[in-house]
Amino acid sequence: MKRLQGKRAVVTGAGQGLGASILERLAEEGCDVYGWDVNAEAMETTANDVAKKTGSRAFGARVDVTDADAVRAGVDEAVAKLGGLDIFVSNAGILISGPSVEFDAAKWRKVIEVNLVGYFLCAREAARVMIPNGGSIIQINSKSGKKGSFRNSAYAASKFGGIGVTQSLALEFAENNIRVNAICPGNLLDSPLWKDSLFKQYAANQGISEEEVRKKYVDQVPMRRPCAYRDVTNVVVFLASEDSGYMTGQAINVTGGQEMR
Repeated sequence: MKRLQGKRAVVTGAGQGLGASILERLAEEGCDVYGWDVNAEAMETTANDVAKKTGSRAFGARVDVTDADAVRAGVDEAVAKLGGLDIFVSNAGILISGPSVEFDAAKWRKVIEVNLVGYFLCAREAARVMIPNGGSIIQINSKSGKKGSFRNSAYAASKFGGIGVTQSLALEFAENNIRVNAICPGNLLDSPLWKDSLFKQYAANQGISEEEVRKKYVDQVPMRRPCAYRDVTNVVVFLASEDSGYMTGQAINVTGGQEMR
């Protein structure tokens, strides 16, 4: 039996990688889904693939989560096409790392703008339309929201702040039956973010090879493997469902034991 049959969901940053996997998993569980991404072409392709694979309705649109007007309009469009909104997954995010004394202030602000301000804009618009009937808002956070990250101050700041937003909105909307929770994944070493960007960034920052970067991060995990998409989507489905109906304001680690607080 599909656990989310008849529900309506929006997922940000859903054109590829983890966001696309979340979109597909929600559709597999019976949701009609709407994906957002700044890459309109990738988002359209992903939405079409999800619809074909799952039989659920799947739409896609270009939405910049840092644009308050675009986020509001995107939520209204999703509600109109889906017939309502039950689940909102804030997954869009960026990571720029570097030594703090050399870090460009504009890049630092950009990370905060996408990861923290963007999350707040999305969550508040989701809550606005969920107030009459309730719903579940889920932020994809990070283990870096629980513990500082070497030469990664902007990202860690954005993720620590995201947990603060999650807890604050959970308090604010509890009486409206809107649950707000976060998921803190470990390192998704096989994702496009790592393969296309982070291995190179971290190898340069730390003076080691990309292969050594991968080994270093796997060795830090007690379960001795990187986080996989399915590890995260399992928890997304749980938080989206009534199985977690008495949970709000939580930041759940999915790290193979690397982070336990």
